[in-house]
Amino acid sequence: MSLDELSRQAMRIHALYDRMNLHERGRTWTREEFMLGFMGDVGDLAKLVMGAEGARTMRGGKAALEHELADCLWSVLVLARLYEIDLAEAFARTMTELEQTITAKLPSENEELPGPGSS
Repeated sequence: MSLDELSRQAMRIHALYDRMNLHERGRTWTREEFMLGFMGDVGDLAKLVMGAEGARTMRGGKAALEHELADCLWSVLVLARLYEIDLAEAFARTMTELEQTITAKLPSENEELPGPGSS
């Protein structure tokens, strides 16, 4: 599935949440409230990653981790659409910038990287 297809599907689910919230609460979430919900999902993801690494009990195992990663991706896709960000273009540009920045800090291929214990 392409990023554009994922984004369209994410917005369909977002629209369903809006309909449900209108029906149940008489209002939809603001962008700020949506972001706060995303922060909660990131917190849940952090706990699951800690569990996967053995630092805490992980309920739900890999399936819970998969679900939370998908929830977080959904939020990022929706936020990008809500703020009219071309996520594919922004991602490509950011990765190019990071690659250039990191590569500039690395020794050339001909230079030797210091090994463990060397000064």
